Amino acid sequence: ESSVQQLFDQSFATYSTIDILVNNAGVNGSNHKIAEMETKTFDTTIRTNLYGPFFCSRAFLKHRLANGGKGKIINISSIHEEVVSAGTGDYCASKGGLRNLMRTMAIEVAEHGINVNNIAPGMILTPMNQKAVDDPKVREEKEQKIPMKRAGEPDEIGRLAVFLASADADYVTGSTYAMDGGFMIMLGQGA
Repeated sequence: ESSVQQLFDQSFATYSTIDILVNNAGVNGSNHKIAEMETKTFDTTIRTNLYGPFFCSRAFLKHRLANGGKGKIINISSIHEEVVSAGTGDYCASKGGLRNLMRTMAIEVAEHGINVNNIAPGMILTPMNQKAVDDPKVREEKEQKIPMKRAGEPDEIGRLAVFLASADADYVTGSTYAMDGGFMIMLGQGA
């Protein structure tokens, strides 16, 4: 919490104001089933993936509300805010919590012109999917489950974030945008 305040203090000293916040820090889950999971492991995932965005968003909102409102918060979540599987309880709980944190913030600050949205990546070629990136067989198996038959690229997330940060998205708030090549549609779910 104190490191977040230091970050914001340094940012305000350099830029005087902040209009856009992207909460992008995150960790993978432990790959342990709940009955086998250590409390410390669960806590680390929740603190990084949920408390981190909470602390940053709270500092950002205090600043924006004290300076006339207006602004954008974009959280990088995951399709696992909706999609669950065995061994991902800590990760799914953190991302499900982030979804509801986003929705709550969106309601609380909409009248001040502050938009809050999530981007929910599926399989994107980043270090979080390193096993698939490094192993062509694993990558092919995973890509075959995606309607677009490919993994996403990091710059595709960036382009969606740029849109959500722009004036073109001024009437968009409280939503999750799945960036998954149609994967969740195949599961009968939507973000």
